[in-house]
Amino acid sequence: MAEDTPSTPKSPILSETTSTPGFTSRADLLPHIEQQHGIDRLRAIMVALRDPTYGCPWDRVQSFSTIAPYTIEEAHEVADAIARDDMSDLCDELGDLLLQVVYHARIAEESDAFALDDVMMAICDKMIRRHPHVFGPDDAADTAPSPRWEQIKHEERANKGEDDSALAGVALGLPALLRAEKLQRRAARVGFDWPDIDGPRAKIVEELDEIEAAQSDEERIDEYGDMLFSMVNWGRHLGIDPESALRQANAKFERRFRRMEELAGREVFNAASLDEKEAYWVEAKKP
Repeated sequence: MAEDTPSTPKSPILSETTSTPGFTSRADLLPHIEQQHGIDRLRAIMVALRDPTYGCPWDRVQSFSTIAPYTIEEAHEVADAIARDDMSDLCDELGDLLLQVVYHARIAEESDAFALDDVMMAICDKMIRRHPHVFGPDDAADTAPSPRWEQIKHEERANKGEDDSALAGVALGLPALLRAEKLQRRAARVGFDWPDIDGPRAKIVEELDEIEAAQSDEERIDEYGDMLFSMVNWGRHLGIDPESALRQANAKFERRFRRMEELAGREVFNAASLDEKEAYWVEAKKP
């Protein structure tokens, strides 16, 4: 009887998280992935990328914290594609964002915290729970959906023994303008708000005075932050979304600046005096 030869060790992660017998070489990865479809195919790709034996050296050392900035960036790129009404780019960017969800779920699965199926089950359960006017008894269909959404979220946090402040759940990772507006809306729901639009407008004037009176850089930064917060509050009372308004202003400035460069020629524009640039700016603002 011939002596047994040692077998090539199989990849533990790939064999544990799929219904396959495992892989003995990198050449086995792609054929298995090509047999998958939809979300299962993307999940199989991520499992392969994270595999400690055959995976990508960069992908397999990433963590929640190192991937988080890319998740935020991809969300912004989705918003950018929507703003440009570019459906081709939107499809591509939504795929990039979906990859981030699969990436985080895979990292969690490796430590037995949760898996992608748990993520999908959790959001399905949450959407059903938060839409009783759709999925509840027939007599619930006539109730308005919006007022109950925040109430149900508050009840969920209370049932979990979590922070029950009116400001609980406003994510720290939100863009600062958006987070300011959310904090203000939460405070307003419990009656902490200006009774009319004159209050927030007067507060802006007060904050401007305090910036000018500041005695140090630290104090100036603090007062400037207060002014921005007050600007968001004024916009909220005017019915203006500050993030969208600033995004629109950024786009307008970029459009006009590029128009100046086009009118003058970039080299001429760069060498022009401030007065000459101002003249180009006036011209660029014309419809």
